[in-house]
Amino acid sequence: MKISQKNADYYSWGKQCDGWKFLEQSDLSVIYEKMPQNTCESRHYHQNSRQFFFILTGQAVMELEGKSIILSSNDGIEVPPGSQHQIFNSSQESVEFLVISSPSTKNDRVNL
Repeated sequence: MKISQKNADYYSWGKQCDGWKFLEQSDLSVIYEKMPQNTCESRHYHQNSRQFFFILTGQAVMELEGKSIILSSNDGIEVPPGSQHQIFNSSQESVEFLVISSPSTKNDRVNL
């Protein structure tokens, strides 16, 4: 089945951030997220899930294990299980990205 923002399960998170679940299986999750300017998620880690963030548009900063990494369009970064991380959009434009997780992050997130 074809999937897009129009027919995917929508959720909101953080302050004014949006997400669409493109694929949500126990072994694999693909999520499309949008963060408006000057937003961030809370610092956390996943016990079992390995994630890959891929920036589609805009620029974000991934803080991964205490290091800040600037990610621009067409940049990606792996977040291994157990790694403390937090994504920020400190820019004046929205950032849109994919988050691919294996296995799914359902019931696997530990907030710090």
